Amino acid sequence: MTTGVRRRMGVEERRQQLIGVALDLFSRRSPDEVSIDEIASAAGISRPLVYHYFPGKLSLYEAALKRASDDLAERFVEPREGPLGARLLRVMRRFFDFVDEHGPGFSALMRGGPSVGSTTTNALVDGVRQAAYLEIVSHLRVERPPARLELVVRSWISLAEATALIWLDGRRIPRGELEVQLVHDFAALAAVSAASDAEMAAILRAALDQEPTESPFADLVTRLVALAS
Repeated sequence: MTTGVRRRMGVEERRQQLIGVALDLFSRRSPDEVSIDEIASAAGISRPLVYHYFPGKLSLYEAALKRASDDLAERFVEPREGPLGARLLRVMRRFFDFVDEHGPGFSALMRGGPSVGSTTTNALVDGVRQAAYLEIVSHLRVERPPARLELVVRSWISLAEATALIWLDGRRIPRGELEVQLVHDFAALAAVSAASDAEMAAILRAALDQEPTESPFADLVTRLVALAS
């Protein structure tokens, strides 16, 4: 029988471990409710050693947020293949996967967590929104988005955030229904804008040109026609 020896971690390895531990705890409870002592215990090290790598909980929270924001931004990356409605639905499923995995942390971030007013935190959140915006615009194959398109896409991203927060507060609506609804919301926002703007109308027609009869967008049209009749 041999006795195992705990391997000593390097500085960066230990930092990454602490970030991972903190992110896990922040994902299960609001960051305000998680103490440095809990993080140290979960990491198997002493409280003073946590402060050796991070000056305080805020800096550790921001480091964990950076990792989470990178993860969230990647959820919006989608190959430019197939119908737009199906692509957006896959994006929404990955987005809600993230919200489901990081519920309390996501809620605290969007509603104001321990780093309210932090320039770093605000920049990370804005960075995710910008990455999502650029990704969606790229799917529409528009190199220079007109003002109305930017308004539609950014409004839709804000709507997705608000919808996720409402869903987390009791999960009263099935998640899958909300994922489809958000795809419908994108089409509806774009259609309303296109109804009064020729440039938006051309963009929307091009986006819907390859939509099959069985797609989230076609489903929306069918539902609206049924409602009108």
